[in-house]
Amino acid sequence: MQYKRCDQSAAWGALSQYFAEHGAAFDLRTAFAQEPQRFAHWSVQAPSVFADLSKNRIDKPAMELLLALARDCGLESQRNDLLQGAPINLTEGRAVLHTALRSPAGADAWSAEVQGALQTMLAFAEQVRDQAASGIRDVVHIGIGGSDLGPAMVVQALQPYGRPGLKLHFVSNVDGHDLAPLLRELSPATTLFIVASKTFTTQETLANALAAKAWFEAAGGSDIARHFVATTTNTAAAGQFGITRTFGFWDWVGGRYSLWSVIGLPIAIAIGADNFRALLAGAHAMDQHFATAPLERNLPVLMGLIDVWYRNFHGFTSRSVAPYHQGLRRLPAYLQQLEMESNGKSVDRDGEPLSVATSPVVWGEAGTNGQHAYFQMLHQGTDVIPVEFICVRTPRYGEHVPPAVVERLRDQHRKLLANCLAQSQALMQGKRFEEALGERAPTASQTMAPEAIARHRSFPGNRPSTTLVLEELSPESLGALIALYEHRVFVTGALWGINSYDQWGVELGKALCNSLLPRLETGDTKGLDASTAGLLKHLQS
Repeated sequence: MQYKRCDQSAAWGALSQYFAEHGAAFDLRTAFAQEPQRFAHWSVQAPSVFADLSKNRIDKPAMELLLALARDCGLESQRNDLLQGAPINLTEGRAVLHTALRSPAGADAWSAEVQGALQTMLAFAEQVRDQAASGIRDVVHIGIGGSDLGPAMVVQALQPYGRPGLKLHFVSNVDGHDLAPLLRELSPATTLFIVASKTFTTQETLANALAAKAWFEAAGGSDIARHFVATTTNTAAAGQFGITRTFGFWDWVGGRYSLWSVIGLPIAIAIGADNFRALLAGAHAMDQHFATAPLERNLPVLMGLIDVWYRNFHGFTSRSVAPYHQGLRRLPAYLQQLEMESNGKSVDRDGEPLSVATSPVVWGEAGTNGQHAYFQMLHQGTDVIPVEFICVRTPRYGEHVPPAVVERLRDQHRKLLANCLAQSQALMQGKRFEEALGERAPTASQTMAPEAIARHRSFPGNRPSTTLVLEELSPESLGALIALYEHRVFVTGALWGINSYDQWGVELGKALCNSLLPRLETGDTKGLDASTAGLLKHLQS
């Protein structure tokens, strides 16, 4: 079915007019003063995730126009195509079925093969976790991109659910400085390597796998088949490597959506089969919310529409993600790939150039570390950058922490939450010049004019943010949170009319790398641009 692109909808013109007349001058402080129920109206409870959208620069008329845009562009039908397995990845002729990976048994046409692969993977994970029988103390996962970022982020986030004495390590960078320091900690007899590559041809992954194999043999290891497994569809190539145990998946599993598949093997080893199923269940609950909730109360839809409002009308070029939980410190990196690789496109599904901006830059750091790094720019810089705060109501530290220490850590958690709330409040409220002028700042210069100091200590405010709250960081809530972001990316991509599920921009660099690699040996610069030729010669000298 041919769907309408957002800029081809009559609602787009209405939005442009409304933005010029009301949206551009929108002030959050005025909105809260005039709308006593603003928090209640703009709060949404989705599965495992509570969202406060009230500090965003948006009002009811703007959202009504955005919802009209979504309907005019066939968002609901596009969503159904995704969930029903239509080949929406048009440039590669594939369905996009990551939601099928977390559906209950018997729920859809792909259930038998999905459940079979899942059961095989989870059974092996439990074997590895039985350390008395397996003898495994360290698991090294070798992958890159989607096969690394998702599993690494989840394992880190769910560390309290891990097994004591079983360590998970992730190696992705082709730079040997990623693998080399880790090898000092390992023993061949107690280490399992997982090589994650759908085609078993990914350059960085194979380079690290071959280096790990060389170390294993040099250190006295002798049973490659026992200490190396692969998540791949290319069993022949894995067999040539010496791997006999492989876990396969399908071409409709995109890399950045693959943690729910056998690519999640390191997650299952880290947290166990029951918790992995809980991760899937949390994601499925969010899938159901996305599939059935009215658009007006559908959290992925609302967040996606706000993204379009900010990117295409306010002209905001980036968004900062600030998780106020150390376990989520790798979430911004994961979301960078999820959103920017999906929606960093400049042509529509038909290959026609787009007239609207697409993916913003996504970046961030865990709070409170980010407050002492880049929040200065968020508060007083010349660019307005929407911020996404993520906090967790109830902390979980693990059974190894003594009760007396837990009490101190809970007090620290209250400080963490207070900081999170204070930052979003400060971004919105700012500080007026008159207020700053009436304050005495102990560290301020005594020779500079008070008016000048006050200008330095004034904050413009009216800077938007969203706050997401999880009851606790559990497998269920993390699964729901990730699925929320996946569907939000789908919403914006659907409205922009792009294919969010290919990544041709990644391929050009790979091809050029393969052509340059032998030149670093031969020194041949024929046909190269002057800069690349000069750099190649410099690196050889």
